[in-house]
Amino acid sequence: MDWPPWKNVPQRYKMIGTTSLAFVICNMDKVNLSIAIIPMSHQFGWSSSVAGLVQSSFFWGYAMSQLPGGWLSKIFGGRVILQFGVLAWSLATALVPLVAGFMPGLVLSRILVGIGEGVSPSAATDLIARLIPLEERSRAVSFVFGGLSVGSVLGLLLAPPLIESFGWESVFYMFGSFGIMWFLGFQFVAEDQPSTNSASLSRSQSNHKAKSWETSMEEFGGSLNVPWRSFFQSKAVWAMIYAHFCGSWGHYCCLSWLPTYFSEELNLNLTEAAWVSVLPPLASVVVTSFASQFADKLISSGVETTVVRKICQTIAFLSPAACMILSSVDLGLPPWEVVTILTGGIALSSFALSGLYCTHQDISPEYASILLGITNTVGAVPGIIGVALTGYLLDSTHSWGMSLFAPSIFFYLTGTVVWLAFASSKPQSFKKID
Repeated sequence: MDWPPWKNVPQRYKMIGTTSLAFVICNMDKVNLSIAIIPMSHQFGWSSSVAGLVQSSFFWGYAMSQLPGGWLSKIFGGRVILQFGVLAWSLATALVPLVAGFMPGLVLSRILVGIGEGVSPSAATDLIARLIPLEERSRAVSFVFGGLSVGSVLGLLLAPPLIESFGWESVFYMFGSFGIMWFLGFQFVAEDQPSTNSASLSRSQSNHKAKSWETSMEEFGGSLNVPWRSFFQSKAVWAMIYAHFCGSWGHYCCLSWLPTYFSEELNLNLTEAAWVSVLPPLASVVVTSFASQFADKLISSGVETTVVRKICQTIAFLSPAACMILSSVDLGLPPWEVVTILTGGIALSSFALSGLYCTHQDISPEYASILLGITNTVGAVPGIIGVALTGYLLDSTHSWGMSLFAPSIFFYLTGTVVWLAFASSKPQSFKKID
């Protein structure tokens, strides 16, 4: 019997699997605060505005690390950057209980979590661009980034019983330890990773072969000369930037505030609110699997890649927008029907993993990690502004419709218009004119 069990699994599948697992842990460490913030606010006497500030501090670090993460992933490879990102955010997560009573320390610890998690999307994008051929790309992206939904489900399910049994501090200690264990295990799984130029990936897997680190770096464009000006002269890049901002506004605000919304609107206790909050990411796991197969099948059957990406992203924007409109308008719907509507809309937003999130690799495998770093930097801004603004508006208006739903609806609708008008998945040759 071969040992370890994954010995004969193709290397690209091992890397995609472990990267997806890292993203599971990533969102467990992201959503843990959205549950723990409830007892923490009671213990420390925080208002909604202060709670919003604490939750948004994660995104300060997340925004700062996007471009460095993309640049470092291009130079050193996503495998290297990913593992140190996981280690950094896991140690910072375990630090939270030790500094929670000191606001600057708490904010700093969450910034460090954001920095560690912030380099991960670009690192994963680099891995996919290097290892995965076009006809498998939607499934690979969806499998990796779909780990975020799984992480949300696990985090929301595990956090309440841990808090009720051992206190809110236990969540940060346990979830932080998961990332440290992943880092140690990844050292064995990631051995002998072949670096492959994604531009030369063919449909025949026999063409995959290992290359030296130096050779792969040279072929993959490991130069420090990045064509920044060419990026920002592309309408397709600007479409990705704005679409990422719009999608992130709705996603991050809901991720941070839905447990509190469900608790206040339905008068649920901590465990019940968490269980209800599990429904959107749980449904997203199902939608992600369907969307990726749907997109890859269309591409394999000859449908233009740009058309497929536009269809998927339009579904990802209009679905939650429509469901939020229904939820915010007083139609006399029972609370549980509102929960069902929101769950469906947020789940369908996962079509973005076969839309926007594939476009970086589509237009330039060589610069995919840097392009994602650019769009994710802008995409992190809603986490800073939107999450804090929601808390401020909630204190001011006492209206969930005005504070949580109205801004998200606006950005979903305008994002759809910009995406349909300017998005493209046609490969682009960015000239190094800078």
